[in-house]
Amino acid sequence: MSSVLEHRRTYLRLMRQYTLESGFFTVTDIQKAAGIPRSTAQDWVNRLVQEGCVLLKDGKRGRNAARFAAISAMPSSTCRRIFTTVDGDSVGIYHDCMSGACAAFCGYHHALAGGVIECVQRDGTLLRETARLGSDEISVGLSPLPAVGVCGVDREDGKIVQHIRCIGGPAYSLSDMMARAEGVVRVESEHGPQIVEGKVWTRALMQVTIGIDDTDTRDGGATFALALALLSYVSRQKGVIPISHHVVMLNPDVYTKTAGNSASYIEIAVTPDSFTRLPEKIRRFIADESLSNEWGIAIRTGLGLPEGLRDYGRMVRQQVIGRATAEATAERFGIVTYGGNGVIGALGAVALAGLPNEILLDPKKNNFAEQVTAR
Repeated sequence: MSSVLEHRRTYLRLMRQYTLESGFFTVTDIQKAAGIPRSTAQDWVNRLVQEGCVLLKDGKRGRNAARFAAISAMPSSTCRRIFTTVDGDSVGIYHDCMSGACAAFCGYHHALAGGVIECVQRDGTLLRETARLGSDEISVGLSPLPAVGVCGVDREDGKIVQHIRCIGGPAYSLSDMMARAEGVVRVESEHGPQIVEGKVWTRALMQVTIGIDDTDTRDGGATFALALALLSYVSRQKGVIPISHHVVMLNPDVYTKTAGNSASYIEIAVTPDSFTRLPEKIRRFIADESLSNEWGIAIRTGLGLPEGLRDYGRMVRQQVIGRATAEATAERFGIVTYGGNGVIGALGAVALAGLPNEILLDPKKNNFAEQVTAR
């Protein structure tokens, strides 16, 4: 019986892979891919049609073979999006799940496994990790060992390749679900007696952080709302994947504030080709939609923040900063700015990016270094 179940799993996986790649498969496709007689392939297709795992899309017409498609009562994938950004030897790995529990599970086990993963954070259903290019040996198995880990990350021809080792549920995800996630280019898996090892290819994207401030007036508007509108706008551009939106509280004693003095920043992943025209599109969007003439934007590319930039973030929460200081800081760190006095707070939001929400939202918490949820 175990042999029959193994054959069923193998043939159904092939059928699902063909369906994913081409939208259908034929009996000949399965015969050749599995290296089995045509009669055996036909028997398995008929059997899985009767079980409801496969449906007939187009019947045989003349010399055109019948076309089938694999279906399943299981979710096609609990992985909504998987994408990666790169900055030198650092790689940002983003995994957006259907469930916060799934994101928490993978984050816990990836951190426990170690390997090339250096930092793990979770924001709802989004798991975000920082890894280094290279490889490192890890052990996976049943508890107390981790069930899944990333043992290597490579860069190949504009793609990032994650080398994953897993068992149990994560192995099912790797072999049957991850290939269906948005952003995944290709998945290969190899099944051992207990452990499954695989590779996941995604595009090597740029990480872009955009700070925004002073877009409202005392009569109306809200910077957080315009930041969300901007995130929605840029996400519709070709080659852009949205990551997150955050609110940052700045110095509450600034007398020109409209309310509590909050700024916003958004994060996106972008193909290098798409980034070329993006700053000007962002500038025009904010200029057109802002209710204030003092709106400001700061745009930074890259992953980790240098310590000197963090210092500006601390300063903008404790002091009243002039625009000249903000522009000099932006130039020092290669950050593009547009607009009026709002560039002070916009740059402050960028300088504080990556810190936990409990720090971002409390302007009194300024004794921070690189406070992140590390593994």
